[in-house]
Amino acid sequence: MSKWGGMNTLRNQIFAGFTVTMIVVLSFAGVYIFGQVSDLLRNSAEKHIQQTAVQMNGRLDALLGQIDSLTTEVVTNSYVQNLLLNEVSGVHANFNERQSLLQIVNGYMSYSSGIQSLELYTKDYHRLFPLDDISLPNRVSEEWIREADQTKGRLVWAGLDPRQPNTVLAVRRVSLIDHGYSAGGYVAVRIHCDYFDMNESEDENDSSSNEYMLLADGRGQTITSDLTPKDAYSVLKQSGGTVKIGGEKYLAVRQNSAKTGWSLVLLTPIQATTEGISVLRTALYVSIGVGAVAFLLLSLLLSTVVTRPILKLMRTMRSARIGGLKENPSPAPKIASLEIRELNNTYNQMVAHMNELIQVVYEKEITQSRTELKALQAQINPHFLFNTLEAFYWSLDEKGEEELARIVVAMSGLFRYVIGKTGMEDEWVTINDELEHVERYLQIMTMRLGDRLSWRIEAEPGIRNVPIPKLLIQPLVENAILHGVEGKLGPGSVAVEAFASPERPGCAVLKVSDDGPGMDEETVVKLLRSAESRPPGSSKRGTGVAIANVQRRLKLYFPDKTEEAAASGLKIDSEPGRGTSISFEIKIPRTEESTR
Repeated sequence: MSKWGGMNTLRNQIFAGFTVTMIVVLSFAGVYIFGQVSDLLRNSAEKHIQQTAVQMNGRLDALLGQIDSLTTEVVTNSYVQNLLLNEVSGVHANFNERQSLLQIVNGYMSYSSGIQSLELYTKDYHRLFPLDDISLPNRVSEEWIREADQTKGRLVWAGLDPRQPNTVLAVRRVSLIDHGYSAGGYVAVRIHCDYFDMNESEDENDSSSNEYMLLADGRGQTITSDLTPKDAYSVLKQSGGTVKIGGEKYLAVRQNSAKTGWSLVLLTPIQATTEGISVLRTALYVSIGVGAVAFLLLSLLLSTVVTRPILKLMRTMRSARIGGLKENPSPAPKIASLEIRELNNTYNQMVAHMNELIQVVYEKEITQSRTELKALQAQINPHFLFNTLEAFYWSLDEKGEEELARIVVAMSGLFRYVIGKTGMEDEWVTINDELEHVERYLQIMTMRLGDRLSWRIEAEPGIRNVPIPKLLIQPLVENAILHGVEGKLGPGSVAVEAFASPERPGCAVLKVSDDGPGMDEETVVKLLRSAESRPPGSSKRGTGVAIANVQRRLKLYFPDKTEEAAASGLKIDSEPGRGTSISFEIKIPRTEESTR
């Protein structure tokens, strides 16, 4: 026995099986719990950050709303309206009128510390305030001017001011109330980027939190951010809920402003969201370790308790192999389980019965030798019959008795078909084999009946290879000759047909017909009923034994077609004076269907 073969004991199998099971269960439980808790912590942190982002986005909308309200007051100011109405009418404002705008603008700017400047332009883009000659297209791109015209008075946020990158520029068209709300000019406002910084108080309290805020306009330009310009640009280029900054992963929560289309991004290190996971990991490792040690000790103890009495029983069995069958003198230990004690008792009972059977087997050896001799003699008898028929054939052939020689050949083939083999492999044949056997039988019967018998056999080519139980058609042919041809005066005929069922696809029909005297409906019903109730082994001639045997074999070989005899077994169609036809259906295997 090899080294590894010696280790393949029941004890080691139990120990190894329990150990592997324990490792798989604990590992799966640990991984599952770890994953679930990690996801829970992450989702909780993400939900908290999402709420913070919503609050910040609300504060941003509030700040934007203040600017919107302020500019609304500016464009609806009566002095501004009259001044721009005069400009539309062709009366240009003088220096004093433009200078008066300074007091109005300063009054509005005092309401908000974030506004760096307010600018007023005429309809033809000429600037009225401040007092210089810069035109509106030099301050705002024509794209934003067109959008301000299209929005008809709503505030349009252009984003970062290209002249002053640390300010945000917004523009609004002035609609003249007394002139049918037609375009009268434009108001441009510049707001410092620090106005939108919403992390000032948090940074003072917690500067080491590594949480960042990023605000960008619709063109992807950073308005305000805690990140470096390079990192801010990298975050805006990335998408999804996780971004990388300097090799570290951050959880990104994004909010979009409905008023400006700006993007607010809050970044939190993923490591910070799962700070408690290390404690959980340690607890899981300790639990798995303690559970593994306890499970190993219990597995070792259990395997020892189970295998020790079995080993004692094995020693007793080895001694019985050498010195004869002996009962186990030592009872099973009290610590052993009920099954082990029952195994020991069963072994002792088996030894007692084996000792009794040894004598019986010895006495039967002589009977067995006699039985083998009789089996050899029974095997010789069919060969003797075939050899005798072969000698008859050659003798008749030499004497020119060709017809008798053909009959002898038919008889030899018939006997070989019936008793040539006795194993299970010969129970099934093809329809073609069965029809050839029927043809030999009809040839022999033609010799006996002469001109009184005429017959024909027809089969569709695609049906000939369908498997069928052996000797299923010939009894029906014999029945047709006995009750049909011999039961009438004058010559008679028998027809055997095999064809595909026209009503049930996938089935083949085998039909035996004769032109004998026929039967009435009551006789047919009695015959079928007798076939159903006839006990096996009945062989009285003329009492429907052939029909009963075929019906019984159809039910045996085709159990799925035994619900109704008229539909699944034999079908008998007969009328007095018009002959009888008996048919049955069998399934065509799929392989046969594919070859047709």
